[in-house]
Amino acid sequence: MIRKTAEPVFKPYVMGQVRLLPASYDEMIEPGHLVRVVNDAIDHLELKPLLAQYKGGGTSSYHPLMMLKVLVYAYTQKVYSSRQIAKALRENIYFMWISGDNHPDFRTINNFRSSRLKDVIDEVFAEVLEYLIEQGKVKLEHYFVDGTTIEANANKHKVVWAKSNAKYQKRVRQQIGELLNQIEAENEAEQAEYGEEDLEERGGPGDEEIDSTELKERMEKLNQRLREKGQTKPESKASRKAMRKLEKDCLPRLERYEHQAEVLGERSSYAKTDPDASCLRVKEDRGKEKPWPKPAYNVQCGTEGQFIVGFSVHTQASDMVCLIPHLEQVRQNTGGLLPQKIVSDAGYGSEENYAYLEEHHVESFLKYNTFYQDTHHYRNPEVRRAHEFRAEHFLYDAGTDTFYCPAGKSLKFKYASKKATATGYVVEQRYYECAECADCPLKSQCTKAAGNREIHVSLRSLEYRKKARENLTSEEGQQLRAKRSVEVESVFGHLKQNMGLRRFRLRGLEKVKTEFGLVSIAHNMKKLAA
Repeated sequence: MIRKTAEPVFKPYVMGQVRLLPASYDEMIEPGHLVRVVNDAIDHLELKPLLAQYKGGGTSSYHPLMMLKVLVYAYTQKVYSSRQIAKALRENIYFMWISGDNHPDFRTINNFRSSRLKDVIDEVFAEVLEYLIEQGKVKLEHYFVDGTTIEANANKHKVVWAKSNAKYQKRVRQQIGELLNQIEAENEAEQAEYGEEDLEERGGPGDEEIDSTELKERMEKLNQRLREKGQTKPESKASRKAMRKLEKDCLPRLERYEHQAEVLGERSSYAKTDPDASCLRVKEDRGKEKPWPKPAYNVQCGTEGQFIVGFSVHTQASDMVCLIPHLEQVRQNTGGLLPQKIVSDAGYGSEENYAYLEEHHVESFLKYNTFYQDTHHYRNPEVRRAHEFRAEHFLYDAGTDTFYCPAGKSLKFKYASKKATATGYVVEQRYYECAECADCPLKSQCTKAAGNREIHVSLRSLEYRKKARENLTSEEGQQLRAKRSVEVESVFGHLKQNMGLRRFRLRGLEKVKTEFGLVSIAHNMKKLAA
């Protein structure tokens, strides 16, 4: 008997089918979906600062609540382009639902993100943080802070370097001095007034740190002198050439270098296409044969339970100088509160940072730069002995203000000096010298100086380091140190690897801060929905 093969059966497929009642988008969104979490969370926010950005009059605007929901949900889906967001609002059911079937174009989306949201991103993030605290997700107990560099949207080949700028300024000023001396020497009025007196001996322009304003004044004086003689330009061909070079070449160059120096400030570099971005080493370039600094921003981020509790964006390369501004931003977001305990790696352990945490009654678990050496037991005896001869390991007698080296020799106080940091914090350095090093059998291990061993220390810094070492080596400190690597480090990994944040798309510090704020809110929403 031959068995008949069954024919395949397909579900109905009819193009252009008409429905009496269109299906609700809400029926198509499953419960607990990420888009519902974003919608519910932002519905709980007041967003008064954002609403205040809109003034009365003119045509109607898209509701800022809807625009914020769309942006946050787009960032959770790794959709950052305003054109791609506008496309998703027409094609993606989840975007259609959360937007209420509104379809703002890409210009409207980009304007909202870069203009409307730019000035209030801190307030919006603060409200999201308050919502997380109400939900019990954040308790402000442990704060794990770290920094990472994220590449800026700037041309890495168009960079202004501070050293090069200073060199070029010096060169053009020397050239200006030579040209001015040449013109003065050939000017009859100058000779009539000063005779044979040498211009350089009168303090002429040859060695001056002349600026563009002064150069313009000197050129105006030269032109005025010519007008008094009834001339419009110097008679000498060489003088005319020198004046033309000053006006057309040297002055514009000097003005450009001065402007670049003003933009640089205390930084070592900046990108021409994004002047707020400094050239920093990007962690993704580690391991490359010739890693080169790129225009980037230093992003400081603090987490608790892998929720982003605080963030800030900086142009400085050092994490150490960024901690206090970062914590001030956290205080602003939390209504003046700081977490009870702060945990970080060795990039933050400075006297200024320890003093700040002590002032605000925050327990410090900040590593300092030599923490590993202080707690590691070296097997090599030579390395161990070299470590013992560091000044901070000398015994100190507070009563006599005397240090004692491993050989038992005393180092007496000589003098003290005070030095202010870039932020204005004053550090007192105390200098001590040993008077008995000549016949010491351990001198070769202690110092390479021909004379006696000298040390300079900050007693306050030593005390802070001792307290930090006690906290970090305690049972709680060891647990927090182990937890730090799975807290803020994993968050950075998620932002870069899973959310694709390896390069900012906006330019300028404020816009970059807005972009990272949206990414942080999107990360928290994804974590909340998990």
